[in-house]
Amino acid sequence: MLRLDSDVQYVKGVGPRRAGLLASRDIRTVQDLLLHLPKSYQDRAHFIPLSGLKIGQDAAVHARVYRSRVIQTRTRGRILDVILTDGSSFVHAKWFHGAYLQTREFSAGREVVLFGRVDFDRYESKFVFFNPEFELLDEGKDSASLDIGRYVPVYEEVGGITSRQLRHIIAAALADSAKDINDPLPEEILEAHGLPDLRTCLERVHFPEPDDELTKLNQRRSPYHRRLIFEEFFLLELIFALRRIQSRSREGVRFETSERIRQQVKMILPFHPTAAQKRVLKEIVDDLKAPYPMVRLLQGDVGSGKTIVAFEAIVIAVSNGYQAALMAPTEILAEQHFLNAKRILAPLNYRIAVVRRGTKKAEKQELLEKIASGEIQVIVGTHALLEERTLFKSLGMVIIDEQHRFGVVQRLQLMAKGENPNTLVMTATPIPRTLAMTLYGDLDLSVIDQMPPGRSPIRTVHVMERDAEHIYEMIRSELKQGHQAYVVYPVIEESEKIDLKSATEGFKKLSAIFAGYRVALLHGRLKSEQKEQTMAAFAAGESHVLVSTTVIEVGVDVANATIMLIQHAERFGLAQLHQLRGRVGRGAQQSLCILMTPNRINDVARERIRAMVSSTDGFRLAEVDLQLRGPGEMAGTRQSGIPEFRVANLMTDGELLSLAQQEAQRWADRSEERGRLIEALSGKARLVTVG
Repeated sequence: MLRLDSDVQYVKGVGPRRAGLLASRDIRTVQDLLLHLPKSYQDRAHFIPLSGLKIGQDAAVHARVYRSRVIQTRTRGRILDVILTDGSSFVHAKWFHGAYLQTREFSAGREVVLFGRVDFDRYESKFVFFNPEFELLDEGKDSASLDIGRYVPVYEEVGGITSRQLRHIIAAALADSAKDINDPLPEEILEAHGLPDLRTCLERVHFPEPDDELTKLNQRRSPYHRRLIFEEFFLLELIFALRRIQSRSREGVRFETSERIRQQVKMILPFHPTAAQKRVLKEIVDDLKAPYPMVRLLQGDVGSGKTIVAFEAIVIAVSNGYQAALMAPTEILAEQHFLNAKRILAPLNYRIAVVRRGTKKAEKQELLEKIASGEIQVIVGTHALLEERTLFKSLGMVIIDEQHRFGVVQRLQLMAKGENPNTLVMTATPIPRTLAMTLYGDLDLSVIDQMPPGRSPIRTVHVMERDAEHIYEMIRSELKQGHQAYVVYPVIEESEKIDLKSATEGFKKLSAIFAGYRVALLHGRLKSEQKEQTMAAFAAGESHVLVSTTVIEVGVDVANATIMLIQHAERFGLAQLHQLRGRVGRGAQQSLCILMTPNRINDVARERIRAMVSSTDGFRLAEVDLQLRGPGEMAGTRQSGIPEFRVANLMTDGELLSLAQQEAQRWADRSEERGRLIEALSGKARLVTVG
């Protein structure tokens, strides 16, 4: 008798050789095999007679090979032409470059099932299937019961194991498995949401009954698909719910918010906060006053005012006698945060420092000693903050900017530098709701969904490279009005391997084009001092055109910059384009973002460009990006913690994800059920991999 954790090689029809092929697709146990779901389902209970075929119809037919031959053509190579009959009529099936199939597969009298679209061969005036899916049947009851006369599952081939072979292997696994499979989902949940038990689910998702709806099966909306999707999400969200409970069981750094502290917070505000900023600050303050440590995700659109909210939290921490650390993924962003901290927090005379690479050894040692003694109150840095020798006296507030660039482990490493400090995680651009729930489900969520007043909307246009001279004139017009410009390139230097314009070559060219104006160059290979000087000069208006790579993607805030040209815009992701665009439009003047591409670009790039031109709403663009790239690529790297689902799909199953989150929280809160759930679900932990 097989169990779900039994090695797949012991399933009838598998063996060691096929087990190796299945392992290439991460199918190692019976459970893995049973979660290799059909890619589609065909109605082979109601075959269409050949005499009843209609042009344009998607049809399944059951017939025998009458004759097969290979036709040599001048333009399409060798074509396999098979004539089939079911006694009522004849039909042709043709496979281009399919000559290899004849002797091996289509011998006269062989029984075959075909599925495809009925076409009409106008040259020979006959019905034909072009390149249909096919399955050759063996005589016998076993074949008849699984391959015809029912709704039949169709699987993606695995290492040369065909759909039909997989169908019989999975049937054998179900037949040899215990009837009373332990169901990890509570019966109360199954009944409340009309979900089938696990055994029924696994049987019917592979071998549906006549009363199941074929349309819902093919849309992954059958009760069996829904149950498996819900279970994957429930496991993940239960882990997050348990993490939240564990986090709240720890004693955190508790802050006061007296009238004195509230006045200090008001002193740093450059403008009247929006209603959204006030709401989010209240959520943060409520966390900071709680007995457990804050672990909160703050997201908002580009320019929505996330940074000032973070600095308000820093003021509360420092006013309570604690240190605050702000970690950024790049040196340029860390430098920008450092400059902003000095400017924004200036009225409070805080001691602020940045931990950067390239600092002289003696100077860095002195800085680290001041941090360790508590003399430095606000510390900004990159990964250098994670180094063992970077020690804090009383770290009470951790802020991580652009969390998607860091892993979960790195977040925990910085938090471990203090005694359960309060943690605020910020994202550069909005994250789709479903992705946020799976990447950051253990964090409380705050959203700034309102832009500060006094900003003009950014106009975005798409132009071709042939329009370059006209675009340079548009930039020159802005410079004449006293404004500044960005020109962004995808790479620093040109390469023989990739035909892309580079920032260094662009700097030389634009310095000549805009003679009389100061053109500056900024990229990641410059020394820290050079980067800081270049950014400070542009912010002060001392340079007019900043030629840059994507290092200016976040953090750079120059209100006088009103125009941006992005070269090779087709090479950038949607979130990156939106983030870059956010460097303009920071003041009251109308701003323009120009996306320049070659004359020919691929369809995906065209969709990205079209989305950018049509919308400046980061939340909407995040959803478009998820559709175009999928959750894995959008999250960046595996270290981000993106789960690997076998059944669920973040782009289509958001409703079940929300339901699973609600139920997981409800059941995690029931302490008497918590242990049973953890034990039941631990055996299914391979369904998802959580970073």
